[in-house]
Amino acid sequence: MYASYYKLRKEPFHITPDPEFLFLSPSHKEALGSIIYGVGHKKGFVQITGEVGVGKTTIIRSYLEEIDRSTLKIIYVFNSNVSFHGLLKTIFREMGIIDLTDDPVEMVNQLHYQLIEEYKKGITVILIIDEAQNMPVETLENIRMLSNLETSTDKLIQIVFCGQPEFERKLELKELRQLKQRIAVKATILPLTPEESRDYILHRLTKVGSEKASLFTNGALQKIVRESRGIPRLINILCENAFITAMGYRQERITPKVVKEVIADFSGKKDTRALKTSLASVVAVLLILAAVLVYTQNNREGSAAGKNVNQTMPDRTVDTTAAAPAEDGQGSTLRDAARPGAPAMRVVKKGDTLSRLTKAEYGYSNRKILMIVKENNPGIHNVDRIEIGQRILFPEMTE
Repeated sequence: MYASYYKLRKEPFHITPDPEFLFLSPSHKEALGSIIYGVGHKKGFVQITGEVGVGKTTIIRSYLEEIDRSTLKIIYVFNSNVSFHGLLKTIFREMGIIDLTDDPVEMVNQLHYQLIEEYKKGITVILIIDEAQNMPVETLENIRMLSNLETSTDKLIQIVFCGQPEFERKLELKELRQLKQRIAVKATILPLTPEESRDYILHRLTKVGSEKASLFTNGALQKIVRESRGIPRLINILCENAFITAMGYRQERITPKVVKEVIADFSGKKDTRALKTSLASVVAVLLILAAVLVYTQNNREGSAAGKNVNQTMPDRTVDTTAAAPAEDGQGSTLRDAARPGAPAMRVVKKGDTLSRLTKAEYGYSNRKILMIVKENNPGIHNVDRIEIGQRILFPEMTE
């Protein structure tokens, strides 16, 4: 979408964790090092915690990208809200173990035997539990049993807990005190400092071929850094939407004004002056439409009475959302004359649907058009569902 417009190799601010863009602040380095050390030295339990959006999953995926899979078996649990029996069944399935019983105690014994066989072959089994704060207390209490699966020198299964600060608080419960004592390696990922946040943005831009901060003014960077509060996911969201908005305005750089508009959209706090200007524009358009309707009615009445009135009507109104776009001689839809050939940007309002907005923009809507719009907007996951306040880019259509 905006990558080609700004001559970038790929879009640098997707919110999906991508190890290619790994940025290691001191706390990120500590977290990655803790996993490498804890698993490599077979310490048993490793704990990584951090606030929402600081990059915990990115660190996990970066670790998995770098390791030698030939000597490891990875079991990645995404949905941690499972019973201990359900967790054991997941482990069995990932390891290719045939269930011989449904009794958890017997299943643990069966797992112990299989882990010894893997250990003899030089294979390390790693259980990664993401969103660990959602795991039931009873399941966590029983996971302690897995720490008893060991040789005289090493733990047979390495368990990495990755979760939000609530996980640490959950471990303070009396019934989990034994599990807490068994966690040998811990690390906390902190939000980025203002300087690290700026470096993070420039790092991602450099990865896609940008010339450092040339695409952002200093004022724009300062606003993004201040608003994101050091949370990488928020930085990505603000930067990506700033790119989309600036492209809609056909600007070569992201300015503080663009960032301010993006922040206002996400916070729900629009500039009062902007709202007044927008309202005045709407009123003006309505007045024009009313005049056109009266003009048309008078023309019809004059024709019915035999009057020869030669009137020239405007070929289209100035508001593409108030009336369907006009058609040219070949039947193709005309674009807004104020921005010929340019992409259009719309903010979703209450009651809007993607089909309705597409029809307002192009004069027609079908499944093919909807999918083209979806492909140009990573934030749209379902063409039948868009969110209020979402910014949607409508690309230029050539058909």
